[in-house]
Amino acid sequence: MKKPSIKKLHIHKPEGITLRWLINIIGVVALFFIIVFIISVSALKSHYYANVESILSSGASTTAVSYFTNNLEAGNSLEQSAAEFIDSYSYKDKTTTWIIDSDGEVILSSSGFAIEKQNMPDYTQALTNEKEVGKFVGRLDTGEKVMAICRIIKNPQGDIAGAVRVMASLKQVDAQIFNLIFLILIGLIVVFVIIILSNLFFIRSIIIPVKEINETTKKISQGDYSVRIEKKYNDEIGNLCDSINSMAEEISTTDKMKNDFISTISHELRTPLTSIKGWGETLTFGMDDSVDEITRKGLQVIVKEAGRLEGFVEELLDFSRLQSGRMKLKLAKTDIFAELDETVFTFRERAMREQIEVKYSIPEVPAIADADANRLKQVFMNILDNALKYSRAPSKIFVKAEFTQYEGRSFISIAIADQGCGISKEDLPHVKDKFYKANVSVKGSGIGLAVTNEIINLHGGRLEINSEEGKGTLVTIYLPIENTPTENELQDIASQAVDEEINEGMEMKG
Repeated sequence: MKKPSIKKLHIHKPEGITLRWLINIIGVVALFFIIVFIISVSALKSHYYANVESILSSGASTTAVSYFTNNLEAGNSLEQSAAEFIDSYSYKDKTTTWIIDSDGEVILSSSGFAIEKQNMPDYTQALTNEKEVGKFVGRLDTGEKVMAICRIIKNPQGDIAGAVRVMASLKQVDAQIFNLIFLILIGLIVVFVIIILSNLFFIRSIIIPVKEINETTKKISQGDYSVRIEKKYNDEIGNLCDSINSMAEEISTTDKMKNDFISTISHELRTPLTSIKGWGETLTFGMDDSVDEITRKGLQVIVKEAGRLEGFVEELLDFSRLQSGRMKLKLAKTDIFAELDETVFTFRERAMREQIEVKYSIPEVPAIADADANRLKQVFMNILDNALKYSRAPSKIFVKAEFTQYEGRSFISIAIADQGCGISKEDLPHVKDKFYKANVSVKGSGIGLAVTNEIINLHGGRLEINSEEGKGTLVTIYLPIENTPTENELQDIASQAVDEEINEGMEMKG
């Protein structure tokens, strides 16, 4: 057997597990990086500001205060002590030192410029603080951001003689912190992108093959045994791909054997059944009055059951052709309405015998199409036969045909409705499936509707089924046609007396 070609299935849109995976990874990593970034910024700022504070504290230390106290005790003035202190201060190139008197006036600055009296929160804090020290981080009246530490100076008598205030600009410190934060941010972004790209690669290698497997198994479950999964990796996923491909191969082989068996058995049964039915009919027609009633009824049963088996065998043959793709149409110019009319005429007599009334409405203009007349009759008869089988006497079957348009093309719609037991909501989606029977109490193979649907599809049409349990079923066939009626013909159709009871029957099922 020729090995089926491998069909590649490509999935592009992230969804399901892939989407949840990406959301979780991005969410967790982003949250982690935000926390790391905040901690890094806080640690950097604390570290650099702590260094500045250490330098400032060395200038406004208890040693410095002791220096001023000792000088005051020796009889030196605060201004003289201030000049000597500033000259000997080690960090005067990095900081600015102010010596403040007891009135809060700056009497000397390491910058050499006179300083006007201004707001000094650290000085105010030092005056009220038990440790007699204050700290300020903020902007001066000039707008410059600084850090300042102020410590109170006392005279030998313990009275406040002034204060020493050491300040440093934070402009360069903040700029350095900003540069480091920027580098950390760039680094985190690079790491984040690497993590996302690596996870996308992981998704492509794991999640996407799983989705491909899912799509392939769906196709296999729908009867496409030729589809295969491309094996990309020699791991558990690759082994799963091999297993599914082997399973599809086995199912395909088994399905072919089944179809061959059905085809062979059907052909083998057809010949003896034809002989049984033919001889039964011959004997039935050739009987005279001397034949007893039991023999007469027995022959009639043989003919009837042989005919039923013959129909079943034909369905099996059609099913075999459907499965193997050998169902072909013998297309020719055909009047679909004429074939429908002939089928309904043949069916009506049988329905009357079972006390089922057929209400029938059809336009009087032809509906020409390239179609297989015999297959169309098979479609009409299958649907009418189902309507009859699921109806209970006395009731009615409604048949109505009309012209319609769909996507700019001419179609005819043929609606067949019954007043039978109907189909449940659970069974309705499966009634076109092969061997599916919604009502097991009714005789039938369960493949007639599947064959009917395939024939309609081969004609370029479609089959719709609506039903309500306990009320009945409406089957609508749409078939493309070549001709569209003229306006005069449409007026003639519109003027026809259509039985209102048929319309009511259609509305009830629709």
